[in-house]
Amino acid sequence: MTLEEHLYAFHPVRGFWFTWHIVEELINKSGCFETTLDIGLSDIKVCTHGGNLLVGDIEIKLKDVIPSEDDRVVIYELETGRIYEVLRHTSRGFYKLKSVGARTAPTLEISGIHMHRITGTDPWRDTLAKIRSVRVTSGDIVLDTCTGLGYTAIASVKSNANVVYTFEIDENVLWIAERNPWSSMLSSDRVRIYHGDVTTLIKRLPDNYFTKVIHDPPRFTRSTGDLYSLEFYRELYRVLKRGGMLFHYTGEPRIHGPSILKGIKDRLSRAGFRVLGFDREAMGFIAVKIEWGRSAP
Repeated sequence: MTLEEHLYAFHPVRGFWFTWHIVEELINKSGCFETTLDIGLSDIKVCTHGGNLLVGDIEIKLKDVIPSEDDRVVIYELETGRIYEVLRHTSRGFYKLKSVGARTAPTLEISGIHMHRITGTDPWRDTLAKIRSVRVTSGDIVLDTCTGLGYTAIASVKSNANVVYTFEIDENVLWIAERNPWSSMLSSDRVRIYHGDVTTLIKRLPDNYFTKVIHDPPRFTRSTGDLYSLEFYRELYRVLKRGGMLFHYTGEPRIHGPSILKGIKDRLSRAGFRVLGFDREAMGFIAVKIEWGRSAP
């Protein structure tokens, strides 16, 4: 398959979203008032009466939208009227859109592991720190190696990047993202989503093309090791323009261990990057491509 055959048509689901915070508010209030039904992105006028919620001409029983656990998210699909929690049990693992606040961007949790930092920060602020670390700005061509919920791609577009190429190997993650209101901007014509393995598909990208690379991989395991390999770092170097910047998320050093971080830094250097330092706010290495052409031997 060609790279273009991996393009993914992102279709955000229209709906109302209910977290424990919102349901508690709806149960404890009566009459008409404004609240959020998209996890804090906007406010909408609603009315409650006799255990029912009225939103325009749509009536919903409040008992039907109560999350089964306090960090789960329930969606009411506008097109179908279906009500369900945004989660999936699969052979790959348990995927869940995880609520972290009434008006805060949710995170993705896979088999108990959060895909964003939520201690002392929140998923959106975590994303913005990564965007700031490489100074994404007007005209940038950005490579986002791991889509997830798409916050990196969306924040890059909001920072006036010209286009973002983003890659996601797991169709379950894309399914969750389509049912997350904070991911809806992935449908922007400035975002190109490719469904496939970035460690393979990157070989089809042109040399010296991107001005910024944001590499935010899942934590290092046997199954994700290719995302931390010297071969992949050399590909990142190849596709980055001279003077282009790379941010490589690693996570908290004391949790992941100095040996893992040292290995990442050493391999980035061997790939040809000049590692400028470790950004403690964004929790990752910042590096720059200082030469033309392919990576170092």
